[in-house]
Formats: sequence, structure tokens, C-alpha cells
Amino acid sequence: MDVRHSIHPEHAKQLDTAGLRKEFLVEKIFVPNDVTMTYSHIDRIVFGGIMPLDQSLEISGDAAKQIAANYFLERREMGVVNIGGPGRITLDGTVYELDREEALYVSRGTQQLSFESVDPAHPAKFYYNSCPAHAAHPTRKIRAEDAESVTFGEDERSNCRTVCKYIVPSVVETCQLTMGITKIHHSNTWNTMPCHTHDRRMEVYLYFNMDDDSVVFHFMGEPTETRHIVMTNEQAVISPSWSIHGGAGTYTYSLLWGMVGENQEFTDMDHIALTDLR
Repeated sequence: MDVRHSIHPEHAKQLDTAGLRKEFLVEKIFVPNDVTMTYSHIDRIVFGGIMPLDQSLEISGDAAKQIAANYFLERREMGVVNIGGPGRITLDGTVYELDREEALYVSRGTQQLSFESVDPAHPAKFYYNSCPAHAAHPTRKIRAEDAESVTFGEDERSNCRTVCKYIVPSVVETCQLTMGITKIHHSNTWNTMPCHTHDRRMEVYLYFNMDDDSVVFHFMGEPTETRHIVMTNEQAVISPSWSIHGGAGTYTYSLLWGMVGENQEFTDMDHIALTDLR
């Protein structure tokens, strides 16, 4: 488990490129036949990737020990989105089939979690977010057509995108976790611009659906102290509650977002005027 500590905005101002990448960027999310796991002290989110090839994979007991639990979801809930080939997840003996861009909300108290690919030549890529939970809500599969989809932006401003809300209160009941996919429309560049902050919750972005030779310039930092991190396909970035979060890609891309914190209201944002950014 890779542990990331909370970073104060005054500290972040002093970081160079290498420092920003070390504190906020996770470069390797999907590793063949392995489970990756990053624990952030910001709202105690755990996130990572599970990429089974020719064997099933489980979240190890060592991960539970590191959070002082008898099993990983003893006091946590989890959301999983598959962005690879068809796969299946077995939860305490119940099997859930997950195709590409389908999601699964996993209840607190689930003890056994097993992940496998249907076809090792086209492996599943399970991306997950997990956070502390005060209650157990029912496990539920969310198909792409079940998600609440809204289109934002304008082609003229190069920020037209469709936001697909998979794990939100209007779709599935959770304690605090929300997750979804934002798809940038062809010939557009920006996600979440004009940008915002939300002091009540933190966020993690996973950029995907990117060509090998394209990048996203992810913008972060306080509105008057912006910084950027250059990201490639299937990398994740931590966004503290004090930071803006948005990006510009050199080619079409998607991002998978997850939020945890004080509330689940998608529209709870402190918008920043473009002319106020520095």
C-alpha cells in the first residue's frame, strides 16, 4: 500500500515538478496480475487498479491489517468501475459480471472479494475507490444505461463533455462515496473548465481512453497559485479539497472521478472565474 500524506496549500506552493508528481500523481494503476493500492490521508480514501490475467485476484489481508481491520471492507464501502475487457467480481459467493464501463457498488461488511477476467487476452481493468462508511447499504451493479448522464459545455469553448454519474444518490445509496465518468467530446479539450473547488470533499481523477502519444495537462493548486502535472493514459491524480481540478488534453480522452467527504451533492462547487485564475 502506497501511503500519501495530506499536503497543506502553503507547502504545495513550494513544490517543483518532481515534488508535485511525488505527492499527487499515481503513475501505475494497472499492473498485470496484481492489485495496486494507494491510501491518501485526505478523507482516508483508498484507490487503485486490479488487472487479472490468468488468475483471480483478491485484496490481501495485509491491506486490512494496515487499516487495523479484520477484513478490508469491515468499516468501508467501495465502488468499482471496469474500463477493460469483460470481467467478473465474486462477493461473498455472489458473482457479478462487469463489462466495460459498468460499475459495482460494494457494501460495507463484504468479506470476500475476488476479481477475474473473462478473456486473459483482453483483461478486465477494475478501478476502485474505497472510503470509511458508517452503515451498510446494498451492493448493486450499475450498467452504463443506469447512470445519470448530463452534457455540459460548448464546442466554441472547447469544453463540451458528457458526465455519466454511476454512484450518486439518485442512482444508488451510499454513505459518502460518489463516482462517475466524464467523456470529452471529439475535438474538445477541457474538462471542468471553468473550474471550481469544493472544501467539503476531495477528489481523485483517473485519466483513460487516451492514445499512447497524447497527454493531459492536469491543473491543480489554489486558484491564485495554479500548477500543472502532465499525465498519460491510466494515471491517477489526487485533488485536495483546497485545489482546483481540471485538465486539457492533446487528443480526445475520458476521466473517471471519485469523491468522498462531507456531502454527496454533485452541484456543491465553489466556482472560480477564469479571470481570477493565476
